[in-house]
Amino acid sequence: MPLPSKAFQRWLHGVAPHASTADVCRVSGIKRTTLAQQLVRGKVAESTLVSISRAYNLNPVAELATFDLYADLRGDPVPPTPAELVSQVATTDLLRAVVERSEPGQAPTPSLSDTPHPTAVRNWVEAIDDGELRHRVSETTGIAPQNFSAHLTANRLPPELAIATSRAAGVGPAGGLVAGGLITEAEAGWAPNGRQEALNRMTLGELVTLAGERLQALGKSLRRQEQDHERTERIWENLG
Repeated sequence: MPLPSKAFQRWLHGVAPHASTADVCRVSGIKRTTLAQQLVRGKVAESTLVSISRAYNLNPVAELATFDLYADLRGDPVPPTPAELVSQVATTDLLRAVVERSEPGQAPTPSLSDTPHPTAVRNWVEAIDDGELRHRVSETTGIAPQNFSAHLTANRLPPELAIATSRAAGVGPAGGLVAGGLITEAEAGWAPNGRQEALNRMTLGELVTLAGERLQALGKSLRRQEQDHERTERIWENLG
């Protein structure tokens, strides 16, 4: 849920009391029309606050936590679980790790890809799902299961839904915000090499199994895209 504009303006005055709207937009890279429209509508996107926080060298997580909607973020950062860390490793990086482990002597793999990766949201939810998570999220937030699934397919998760999902799973509140790309690992308080270390702790068998599951899911997604493309082509052909 976007931030109430009045609360946002109070926050902004505290952060940059002598800066004009034009000044804030210039240093944060936000278009003036974008901010103006959000203020007029009475709803300011969380990404706007994050951009402004970064511009003024403030931690976006700490600043979001000043709003009641994001009270879960208050206090010391909660470390992510090993499964959450691995969920934020891209499939290509997993495959490289499998090859490196399977063929000792290979050149060291490059650093892991930055977060978020193309399936980060779905992988994160699957990593913390005990089988009933989606049902609990649906009950507590009112979101229809199919709509929740649509967010995962699109690799997007609204920040308030990410927080609600973390709460329902009993994990740290920032994981979904990292997976959704709103904040970085460092801003969430994750260890600098946390993902790599979690990956290193996995056995070869665990790596291969996870990579296989990721590839299977990717195959299903690609087949759906191909089928949708074929249907679109047929429609255009029928239209002449």
